[in-house]
Amino acid sequence: MVAVHNYELGLVWTGNQGTGTSAYRAYSRSHEVTSEGRPPLLGSSDPAFRGETDRWNPELLLLAALSGCHLMSYLHVCVEAGVIVSAYADTPTGSMTQTPGGGGRFTEVVLHPRVTLARDSAGKQDLASRLHRDASARCFIAASVNFPVHHEPTVVVADR
Repeated sequence: MVAVHNYELGLVWTGNQGTGTSAYRAYSRSHEVTSEGRPPLLGSSDPAFRGETDRWNPELLLLAALSGCHLMSYLHVCVEAGVIVSAYADTPTGSMTQTPGGGGRFTEVVLHPRVTLARDSAGKQDLASRLHRDASARCFIAASVNFPVHHEPTVVVADR
């Protein structure tokens, strides 16, 4: 049986400064994303496209989605493999190329997860590194994009 999961949210543009889109510089790119039971997410465009620096932009949210999905998949495959993770942090980077005419696309994302293993998993660093491939294969978001998502993990064992 195939499971189908559906998602929905609300997005409202809040950037009308009185004259709507009468000119390129006449409006703010501000918007608000909502989903029941969650705090609102304040969004804008990237500052390179007249966005606000104190708000989330779609490009950063794409990195966050890829990084978060990989985290969830990675923790799951570690449980299955008997690898005990005690801490995990990531600093993903992405490259987007603009095309003539105002379009563009992401060309790659690189995840840089730093995984800390519990002392009980000392000696499993190589396995923990290899499990990133399995996690990537299970990541729904990575499977949905049309550019490569690379992994450059660092795996350490917790201090005593």
